[in-house]
Amino acid sequence: YPSEFLMQKITEDNQVPVHLHVSVSLQYVAGLKGRALVEFFHSNIAEVENEELRHLMWSSVLFYKTPNVEVMACVLLSTKAIYFLLDDSFIHADEHQSDFWNKENSDCENSSFHLSCCFVLKLNDLQSVNVGLFDQYFRITGHSAHHIVTCLTRDSYNTHTFIQQLMAVLSLLARTPSPEPVDKDFYSEFGSKNTGKMENYELIHSSRVKFIYPNEEEIGDLAFLVAEKMDGLTNLPSLNILLYVLAFQVNHVEGSAQNASSLQPKTLILTSSDLFLFDEDYISYPLPEFAKEPPKRDKYQLADGRRIRDLDRVLMGYQTYPQALTFVFDDVQNQDLMQNLTLDHFGE
Repeated sequence: YPSEFLMQKITEDNQVPVHLHVSVSLQYVAGLKGRALVEFFHSNIAEVENEELRHLMWSSVLFYKTPNVEVMACVLLSTKAIYFLLDDSFIHADEHQSDFWNKENSDCENSSFHLSCCFVLKLNDLQSVNVGLFDQYFRITGHSAHHIVTCLTRDSYNTHTFIQQLMAVLSLLARTPSPEPVDKDFYSEFGSKNTGKMENYELIHSSRVKFIYPNEEEIGDLAFLVAEKMDGLTNLPSLNILLYVLAFQVNHVEGSAQNASSLQPKTLILTSSDLFLFDEDYISYPLPEFAKEPPKRDKYQLADGRRIRDLDRVLMGYQTYPQALTFVFDDVQNQDLMQNLTLDHFGE
């Protein structure tokens, strides 16, 4: 250990997404290759000597205790734990985190030292993994509110790869076997007798960690919610969700030196008639078992919505992935103006 193939793969995966800013400390980690990266893991991060690094991924992460702060992290999966190497700017982002992150190294702030927080979730504490719609993100749940983290990969391939690696590592854990399951028929296995509603599809791993995938009803619920936001302009049966993707809305900051832009995380939903931007809560739903009360905000909050028929043109950037798209809509105050004129002119 480690094999040449593994070192080459970890080196290839060690690339920060170009559109996201990271601190100096994480830039240092992103510059490491091959054996240097593995040695860095063993000397600075790993908690046990015989731990093996199996997978590396860069992703935005959200914590259950700080649901409004999305931060870049280098996610390292070993045979013992999942490590989230966090951007050091995260600690200063919110004053209410003082109880969550006990910051002991404040005297190092003005030195040439660059600090990173490392959040550790031991595999033995892992209880469930919720995969989001279309594999755009996944949520890892431990035994308390402090141990719930959502990885916003915004990429189905990265999500799929991490889940596969996690399952492989969990298979190595020695846990007491679950009792033999009683044979059940389809309806008692997946249906709730009280509500008659289909539950989400669950896969219980041999390590007893649950992997929970969304079922088709989630799309139906989302379509119903979108139809509600449209104020009944469209009949629900004909409403199809064509695309669901986690994206960023670009807000240009005027007056800055390089005309910098800030990226606001948004969920983009395209239907056959409209384009919507939602603020989505990726961390609070489905409700963890220990939650005493429902979350303070709804899962989906409408940020903007436009009709496709008002779309004038789409401008495409020529840079590599991630692609920038600009949607230009006709700026008509009264959208139904033409329709009303027609009715007035030809009406009895």
